[in-house]
Amino acid sequence: MNGLNPTVLTFILYIVLMIAIGVYAYRATKDYSDYILGGRSFGSLVTAFSAGASDMSGWLLMGLPGAIYLSGLSEAWIGIGLVIGAWLNWLLVAGRLRIQTEVQHNAMTLPDYFTHRFDDHRKILRVSSALIILIFFSIYCASGMVAGARLFESLFQMDYSTALWLSACATIIYVTIGGFLAISWTDTFQAGLMLFALLVTPLFAYLVITDNGGDVMHYVQAARPEAMDMIQNLSWIAIMSSMAWGLGYFGQPHILVRFMAADSVKTIPMARRIGMSWMIICLLGSVGIGFFGIAFFQANPTLAAPVTENSETVFLQLTQILFNPWVAGVILAAFLAAVMSTLSSQLLLCSTTITEDFYKVFIRKGASQNELIWVGRIMVVAIAVLAITMASDPESKVLGLVSYAWAGFGAAFGPLILLSLMWKRMTLSGAITGMIVGAVTVIVWKNYFATTGVYEIIPGFILSMLTIVVVSLCSKAPSPATLARFDEAERIYQQHS
Repeated sequence: MNGLNPTVLTFILYIVLMIAIGVYAYRATKDYSDYILGGRSFGSLVTAFSAGASDMSGWLLMGLPGAIYLSGLSEAWIGIGLVIGAWLNWLLVAGRLRIQTEVQHNAMTLPDYFTHRFDDHRKILRVSSALIILIFFSIYCASGMVAGARLFESLFQMDYSTALWLSACATIIYVTIGGFLAISWTDTFQAGLMLFALLVTPLFAYLVITDNGGDVMHYVQAARPEAMDMIQNLSWIAIMSSMAWGLGYFGQPHILVRFMAADSVKTIPMARRIGMSWMIICLLGSVGIGFFGIAFFQANPTLAAPVTENSETVFLQLTQILFNPWVAGVILAAFLAAVMSTLSSQLLLCSTTITEDFYKVFIRKGASQNELIWVGRIMVVAIAVLAITMASDPESKVLGLVSYAWAGFGAAFGPLILLSLMWKRMTLSGAITGMIVGAVTVIVWKNYFATTGVYEIIPGFILSMLTIVVVSLCSKAPSPATLARFDEAERIYQQHS
């Protein structure tokens, strides 16, 4: 392991700062609502940055740059799809969900919202949606664990297993201590760090190449002749599958909960403008890292061995080569920020799902606020250990793990969320069957039809949407009380939109 050089020291100071924020959030956490939803108190900046940082995980600094480095700009279709999907999510879902969850008995989790929105007295929808969250978030958490382990492995020159446990512990500590307040406050800081890293890294790679008399396009052409072609003989299926990532936004619990935590629906428009600006800049930077990385390592072939072995390490390698140790420490801290911000959100979502939708409902209905907070903390650790176990294979790829979980949530919850907010005729039967059809389709398609080249979110989303509409129209209309709550929420939304 390296000694305490400036890079390592800066990196460690960042981790200490995140834990300190967790401790401060612990002191500010007064009740269970604060722990799982921050007391619905966040303004535009925190809402925007927290939603963005929890969305853009380690794949932004590993998966996407690695895909661009390996295949060129044809992989950028993913980014285009994500921008469109995120904008529609802010526009169609954010404000309505903020109001609906408050009108629907102040629901604090998605399963809780579904239960009250559809008067699910038998709690079938609550349990099934909670199980889907736990299944796919376990996979999603594993992707964050892999990304963090790669960083520790590279920085401290340690074996993968040790790196996996150390990187996970950094996140577990501040999530367990501070809950939703901690992860939202740290997300805001982490979003700024990520923006800095994604701006300066491709810029410096470009400047180093050109200052040495090199031509970026010449090097890219020599290394990957097809890298500048966004079509690159891609079929329309391949392009649509990449852009279909955008469909996933409507069903991502760790992003949707940020909308629920906003202090008011009036906060949403400004948060949308901030969040989308941040996202577009970050995605352009991520693409730039992979693209200029092709040129840099073509110009410096003696340094290319680690990236040749694993293209997803292109950002890590560029950072340690291009910058002095102090700056490298800050930028690598931004990498950890990307991992921690999303992983922390996922761990807390799993924890609150178990606590709010299982423990509180089926085990201890009269549990005190303090008891629920401590159960939540214990569940954070339990889910983290499960994710570490799933991530224990050193051959795991970040983008592959993320794409599976992203599709699962997008297909299971995306149509359910959209229609529950915009169509009052939707019924409990439609919600249950549509959600299950979406989740099962993703799993079956991933395991048996992957060779078609169609991203599993496409058939999953379409079949889920059709199932909800058909089953809802064929089943008994919602009760007058259910329709009245929907109309009340829509009236409030129209007043403030």
